[in-house]
Amino acid sequence: MRQNPERRAVLVDAAIEVLARQGSRGLTFRAVDTEAAVPNGTASNYFTNRDDLIRQVARRTRERLSPDATALAGTLQEPPSRDLVIRLLHDLVRRMRDDRSSYLAMMELRLEGTRRPELRAMLSEVFSSNIHEGIRFHLGAGLPGDRTTVLLLYLAMSGLIVDDLTVPDVLAPFPLDELIGDLVDRTLPPASG
Repeated sequence: MRQNPERRAVLVDAAIEVLARQGSRGLTFRAVDTEAAVPNGTASNYFTNRDDLIRQVARRTRERLSPDATALAGTLQEPPSRDLVIRLLHDLVRRMRDDRSSYLAMMELRLEGTRRPELRAMLSEVFSSNIHEGIRFHLGAGLPGDRTTVLLLYLAMSGLIVDDLTVPDVLAPFPLDELIGDLVDRTLPPASG
């Protein structure tokens, strides 16, 4: 196994692009080598098998889609409120749009997970962790709402992001600012926060 971390990162990022563009059936070591513009056989020197590559893709997409810690700390200087929840949800959509490939790659892995129990188990762990971290973050930041609020926002935003990244014309008649504001108003009525 090769240990050059920079080369490994390039290969994992290339795999994300392959997944986003070609789907999980297109994810081969040869396709990753081509996308990364490295000699054929390079990816097979860095990953024991396709499952190893997929595990690293799942980890990397999570890194790429996570908020920048410094920017988030700045945002959290604002007092906890419904308006701050709205701002954080807008930031979430922006991050997903900015790294559309990572989000689409994870969607491809989700689909493949419906046919592969071991992948489904790994993804269940990743997404369960995301939900629990989201709940801890929300409650720890003193934002209005409870665990159920965070789960409802997660579910609603997941659907919104899927449509926004895959069939944006569906949401085109509904201004995003108003849509997110309405989502928060209905999930966190003004009396709550």
